[in-house]
Amino acid sequence: MVRIPAIVLCLFMWLPNKFVLGQKSSYRIDVDKLLVDASDPVYQTVKAGDTLLFVAGSRDHLLIKNFQGAPGKPIVMMNTDGEVIIDTDNYYGISIQNCRYIKFSGNGDPHQTYGIQVKRVANGAGIGIGNMSSDFEIDHISIENTSIGAIYAKTDPDCTLTSVRGVFTQYNTNIHDNYISNSGNEGLYVGCSYYGGQTIQCNGQNVVVMPGLLEGVKIYNNTIKNSGWDAIQVSSATKNCQIYNNTIEFDSQQETANQMSGILIGGGTKCDCFNNFISSGKGDGIEFHGLGGSRIFNNIIVDAGLNFTPGDPTQMKHGIFVSDVSIENDSTLYIQHNDIINPKSDGIRFSSIKSKNNLIASNVIINPGNYDYYQNGNTRFKGVDSYIMIQNTGTNVVNQNNYLARNANSAGFSSLNMELPEDFIPVYPSPLINQAEIDRNINFDFAGKPRPFGIKSDIGAFEAEYDLTLAAPIEQKIEQNQFRLLRNPVTDLLIISIPRSSNSPVFVNIYNLVGEMIFQSKQVQLPSLNTTVQVNISAIPTGTYIYTIRTGEDAGSGKFIKR
Repeated sequence: MVRIPAIVLCLFMWLPNKFVLGQKSSYRIDVDKLLVDASDPVYQTVKAGDTLLFVAGSRDHLLIKNFQGAPGKPIVMMNTDGEVIIDTDNYYGISIQNCRYIKFSGNGDPHQTYGIQVKRVANGAGIGIGNMSSDFEIDHISIENTSIGAIYAKTDPDCTLTSVRGVFTQYNTNIHDNYISNSGNEGLYVGCSYYGGQTIQCNGQNVVVMPGLLEGVKIYNNTIKNSGWDAIQVSSATKNCQIYNNTIEFDSQQETANQMSGILIGGGTKCDCFNNFISSGKGDGIEFHGLGGSRIFNNIIVDAGLNFTPGDPTQMKHGIFVSDVSIENDSTLYIQHNDIINPKSDGIRFSSIKSKNNLIASNVIINPGNYDYYQNGNTRFKGVDSYIMIQNTGTNVVNQNNYLARNANSAGFSSLNMELPEDFIPVYPSPLINQAEIDRNINFDFAGKPRPFGIKSDIGAFEAEYDLTLAAPIEQKIEQNQFRLLRNPVTDLLIISIPRSSNSPVFVNIYNLVGEMIFQSKQVQLPSLNTTVQVNISAIPTGTYIYTIRTGEDAGSGKFIKR
């Protein structure tokens, strides 16, 4: 036995596969452990706030069951000492069942962005989290080459009737910073798609069951490429749902009917969808079949459906498509500040008549394919209706300040390549600048910068960093005045370099990535010859933020990480 000095024992102690520090413990899970079940005596001492550390190496699959953390004290499950690799002929790569208040993360190695990697699942899904699981977070996982979906996060009702509506609710589904490529079906499949009920057979009898609902959904910062079906599908999420900051390329490659979109907001869902980049898919860019009361804004949608049966205009795909599948009477939809470029058919097709007081405003729509519509060798000219197609005269919608053009030459984008998000920043004298009238509390742009920047907001996803009251674009003024973040990541002090002391007050605002201002600092006057601004941000939680700085007519902005 190795004798541990008493002073060390005051700080920590070692037990078999268990490290104890203070009131929290960490458990190392060796590579030969494919089943980790809280009901196993080995893990019965695991409590809220503890950590399961999966030792780096290759596994055929991984099954995790029955772990229960607590609000604010999730059980953390992550890799350690390197990458956890899954490559399997099994019907799942990782399955998480009947777990609540957990964080499943590939963030356990500072040298790896995706510390848990599902390389291949020959006969099933990459990750399934269900069987009454709730209050979970999945982040920094790489999932590739799955025969069906990459991540399934839902509990379907069954004959036990323990997961039906009114009995089970899936709370706080948080999926972020993951990489998904080459999924056979959906990239992300969240919530049951049979919001209106489904028929299952129990003891030889048909029974209609209503699926449980989701409350609290956040899907953000994921990259999804080459999905077979919809890249992201969210259904039955009735409260507090957000889908944002995702990058989606080449969705719907299997060309499966009714499964073709970059983002599908399904039946029973009330969700804000914003700041997503969706490019080169075969499906609609965004489909909305939800409850209403939602905002779709600041999205960039490029070439939606353009490569789906290009010779057949009757097979339509749109930039944004809205239906009445589950919409609540008199609810309202806001579709604002989206850039929709080269959709195969219509820019926005709005097919809801139950909703009321809808607003389609400040969108950029370029070159919808339906402008000239060919059928049976004949040209049926649709013209301006192809930009925003309102299918029913009884639809209650206002169109305002949308920029519509056959090509992008006159829009004043920073680049006509139109392949990357930054290509869509308007540059003076773009006709998009300061031309938006109504924003409905949309106070940030695609980059997370405050909106409006100038007199009024700009049309489209980006705010130009140009104020018409100044003599030069803000990008040039920043370069001349050399606003610069001196340290990143940041712990307690945000330090921004300026070239000279300012006689004007210095304002520093800090925003989270959904555009909410969480901190404001004003320094009335800097000391003489001072060349830095220092802001104490020790009270701000860890995360990624946007800052803006303004003094007199000089301004700048940037992004930083708080640790």
